[in-house]
Amino acid sequence: MWLFGRLVEKYRPHDVYTCYRTTLFMGLWLGIVPYYVNNSSGRSQLTASYFGYVNILIRMVMYMGNFVYSTIDRNSLMSNFFLTDVSNVIDGLQKINGMLGIFVILLISLLKRRKLVEVMEIYDVLEREAFPRVGLALHQLPAAKKMNRLLIFLVGTTTAYITGSFLIISLRDAATFSISSLISYFSPHYIVCGVCFLSGNLLIKLRIYLSAMNMVLKNLAHQWDSRSIKAVTQKQRSLQCLDSFSMYTIVTKDPAEIIQESMEIHHLICEAAATANKYFTYQLLTIISIAFLIIVFDAYYVLETLLGKSKRESKFKTVEFVTFFSCQMILYLIAIVSIVEGSNRAIKKSEKTGGIVHSLLNKTKSAEVKEKLQQFSMQLMHLKINFTAAGLFNIDRTLYFTISGALTTYLIILLQFTSNSPNNGYGNSSSCCDTYNNMTNHTL
Repeated sequence: MWLFGRLVEKYRPHDVYTCYRTTLFMGLWLGIVPYYVNNSSGRSQLTASYFGYVNILIRMVMYMGNFVYSTIDRNSLMSNFFLTDVSNVIDGLQKINGMLGIFVILLISLLKRRKLVEVMEIYDVLEREAFPRVGLALHQLPAAKKMNRLLIFLVGTTTAYITGSFLIISLRDAATFSISSLISYFSPHYIVCGVCFLSGNLLIKLRIYLSAMNMVLKNLAHQWDSRSIKAVTQKQRSLQCLDSFSMYTIVTKDPAEIIQESMEIHHLICEAAATANKYFTYQLLTIISIAFLIIVFDAYYVLETLLGKSKRESKFKTVEFVTFFSCQMILYLIAIVSIVEGSNRAIKKSEKTGGIVHSLLNKTKSAEVKEKLQQFSMQLMHLKINFTAAGLFNIDRTLYFTISGALTTYLIILLQFTSNSPNNGYGNSSSCCDTYNNMTNHTL
């Protein structure tokens, strides 16, 4: 019991770095980040790992070499399901997008690694210096639980899909595959999963900071409503205990000073969000591109089979065929949803701040406080939290509509292309010339 208590105490998160210990450990092993959390000196910090750098470089060489080898060898996992001109083109596109996309993700993670350190440093300043000045103490355990739940969910669904897919294929005696084809088809899933939970967990903390800042401003408005601002010389602690932070009112501080410090907190949060966007922007663009391509083609395979537009010659039953591609499509839908929802919720949290500030502006009678609130309002106009994919499009819920429209368009094109092809993409049938000659002879 004593040993268990010591282990729990040792691994209980006590600062922002130890809160991300599990996330960074998984990212280190997947080759996404070259850092780990080191608290041997008494104060936690991110430390560069030689294993992390070697892991990233080995993975980059392996994925690029595997892409070249699989291109020359032309061995594909998809040939077990069907072998047509359309499927060969689609399989080639997926291979290029997957292997080269993963190479780009790892390369950018290596080149922009310092951005991750900068984000963590800003988070540390917020928790150690900025929030205590306005009467907030951040709790690490609730935040760590949220992060671990997201990590377990994404890694669990990816592992379940890969395990189930491998069993479906390997249990078929007629199925053939190579190590190269397995790497090129399944390995991108884990890299995509790793980037999703790393970005999602960084945004969890960002949302907590925005909620905490909004709560400070709401508490100030509540004090004004109840006329409870009094000049006393002590702190009222444990005024409010929330999920991820505790709040106490520092009543000795002037409201203008609290607003000024809230402005500084908001500036740090926006700086952290901008730095995180610089770190993830090309990675998220690559992941969304990979996910969109796979969703389009998987939906095409499933719809074509269910609508009976093809006479599929496969080593698998229709149920197995549809299940395999439907599950892969769902996996990448989950990846897109986790990215979009994480950023969209952070944006919505930041948008609430403006309403609270203007509510305070309507209630205040002090000229000094009103001036500070007007400055805060101007800051909110010029410093906004937003996330983009290399500046090409915003990562928020409008992306769902964009993807849905593009998905529908491409599916219609692919289904029409299959329907209008002479042999429908499968099997043997007469050519267009033979059909024309038969029609001419019958007419004559």
